[in-house]
Amino acid sequence: MKPFLAEPFASLWAQQDIFAAAEALQGEVYRELEGRRTLRTEVKGRGYFVKIHRGIGWGEIIKNLLSAKLPVLGARNEYLAIRRLQEAGVDTMTAVAFAERGSNPARQHSFIITEELAPTISLEDYCMDWLRQAPAFGLKRALLERVAEMTGRMHRAGVNHRDCYICHFLLHTGSPVHPDNLRVSLIDLHRAQSREQTPTRWRNKDLAALYFSALDIGLTQRDKLRFLRVYFQQPLRKTLRDEAALLGWLEKKADKLYQRKQRYGDAL
Repeated sequence: MKPFLAEPFASLWAQQDIFAAAEALQGEVYRELEGRRTLRTEVKGRGYFVKIHRGIGWGEIIKNLLSAKLPVLGARNEYLAIRRLQEAGVDTMTAVAFAERGSNPARQHSFIITEELAPTISLEDYCMDWLRQAPAFGLKRALLERVAEMTGRMHRAGVNHRDCYICHFLLHTGSPVHPDNLRVSLIDLHRAQSREQTPTRWRNKDLAALYFSALDIGLTQRDKLRFLRVYFQQPLRKTLRDEAALLGWLEKKADKLYQRKQRYGDAL
């Protein structure tokens, strides 16, 4: 794919090797793994997140494939997913720079830079005390419906997240949070897949992850039904009839993930 540069990087890097320029960016490092680095930097007084991929090697690729996992080879997944979500009307990150080079998938060098979303709070943190202190009904309903709408739009746009937990939905807090002015953005798309149509298997995996991640926030049966009505965009009775097998599987899968979390903590 051709490199993409928006301002301020288009001007700042006009006469530079953009890969060297990206590698030279400094800031707070959030994650440092073999072959991938994530940091926050500031340019001209604005915050940006930088993800640099340097290739994971054939050993890691084979290890992922043998364990039935699709390896993340570079920044392209995230860049494509951001573009697809924006086209579908799903609030997400804004990419301001992307480039990749190298035909060897084990050694491909790529990066993506996105605007910082601030001030925000993840829905995991925002909903943490809902079991002890129930939120206002209108706010809870609005957030639930927003997440259902976003997830549905994402899947209908041919994107599946692969890490679809409520911690990756960011609630914007620049103004008082109110049911009538909610803004929620979906982040952390480096594992996302983009196709013409989302396969049912991957859609279901996203839904199970989302449900599992919300098990501790005090959702009622009515809340779950409301999510289904908005997500499937059809009469609830039809969904309960047509998706009975899925709904039963979601309960079992979410419970399995929850029991695993109780045993191993966050190492899912």
